[in-house]
Amino acid sequence: MRHLTLPRLVTLLTFLALFAMAVRTPVDTDMYWHLRTGQFILQTRTIPAADPFSWTALGAPWVNVHWFSQVILYSAYTLFDMPGLALLVAALVVLAFVFAWKQMEGNPFLRAFIIVLAAAAAGAVWTPRSQMATFVFTPLIAYLIYLYKWKQIDRLWLIPIVFVAWVNLHGGYIAGFMVLGAMLVGEVANHVLGFSGSEALNWKRWRKLLIITVISGAVLLINPYTIAALQLPFKTVNIGVLQDFIEEWAAPNFHELYQQPMVWMLLLTLVIIGWSGRRLDATDAALLVIFAYISFLARRNIGLFALICAPILSRHAAALIGRYRWGQRPLSRGSPMINWIILLLILSAALLKALVPLVPASQAQAEAKILPIEAADWIMANQPAGQLFNSYNWGGYLLWRLWPEYPIYADGRTDVYPNAFLQEYLQIVTGQKDAPTLFDERGIRTVIIEQESPLVAQLAQSGLWQEAYRDEKAAVLTRRD
Repeated sequence: MRHLTLPRLVTLLTFLALFAMAVRTPVDTDMYWHLRTGQFILQTRTIPAADPFSWTALGAPWVNVHWFSQVILYSAYTLFDMPGLALLVAALVVLAFVFAWKQMEGNPFLRAFIIVLAAAAAGAVWTPRSQMATFVFTPLIAYLIYLYKWKQIDRLWLIPIVFVAWVNLHGGYIAGFMVLGAMLVGEVANHVLGFSGSEALNWKRWRKLLIITVISGAVLLINPYTIAALQLPFKTVNIGVLQDFIEEWAAPNFHELYQQPMVWMLLLTLVIIGWSGRRLDATDAALLVIFAYISFLARRNIGLFALICAPILSRHAAALIGRYRWGQRPLSRGSPMINWIILLLILSAALLKALVPLVPASQAQAEAKILPIEAADWIMANQPAGQLFNSYNWGGYLLWRLWPEYPIYADGRTDVYPNAFLQEYLQIVTGQKDAPTLFDERGIRTVIIEQESPLVAQLAQSGLWQEAYRDEKAAVLTRRD
């Protein structure tokens, strides 16, 4: 009991709070096509190389670099249902921030403040999807680099192993190479600028890091799709519809309060760097610039920025605090008995908060808010004929609910569908295409779409389609005989 000091208590409370924040009801629409694919892989014992789920891209090449993540997600769902997915995500969030915490400087109060700020910025990406692999592995690579640079502890041999796992979990492994690239470029800049110190790599250690980076690039070929998996991230970012239509690929909208913590964190870091009196290491500068830049391009990258920025902010904040007398005062150890009482109280509160999203009623309520549950029920009960046209936003969920009886029209697997196809989809749902004629040509006889979509009015006005089902969320239309 006497070993629960105040610094340890603060650390434990920080991660308890983080875990409680991260336990959420899993309702991400893309989660469902990940689950269906994981089920497909386990049942068929094959990793799909072509699309088996849609009728519009059936048999088209599919570089499913998420396959191992999907197996993990479906296994968690099979064992523990939706609460298993929620707890898996929360555990991965805590693990990612552990790697960030280990790179940070300063007392536990300072670290806790920065971690909470970073969590507020990163929270939007905590969903049961394969991108959680990138959320964990990016700070892991940064931590291994931190050990090598700041602590002179060589664990570089782990980096290629991380990339072998990463390329089979998610296509975001490019973020790991951004960390490595920032280190290589930053250390060259440190030499050019004449910076010295034990943390500045000499050329021998720099060459070893370069060799590890090259090896890490080579081992990316250890995946079911070989070179195609390496090309996928570059193809994905060149899909124009991503930025035009999909929110997470759009630039952040800082008029929305939940997206503003990223700006707070960036501005605070810049101010603290200016005040701290500590020289800005060139590698830290490169990391800050790269990850801030990609966050301004796409809001899905904000979580990575928060994890990378937190240690940099802590280094300079600790230096700033250390310049003042109050920064030299040792932390009180506190009463062990009181510390334990506080810990038990906060632990109880965190468990209660974490339990609320896990109960079936919370899951049903969350799903009902964003998913066309009753409309999908109607389709399964009435079995309307013909090919299905569906909302892109609901494609993953409908794949989970309706396949194989109804192959879907489109879903969140943007790498499966050509850019021209997705552009045409946007024209259809916004009423810019003659949908009745197009649907007749393609044998589409059932449509499930947002009830406020212009497509609903266009089909109804044609006289060829009838509204078979409607609720406050979705409309199902069928072709008249």
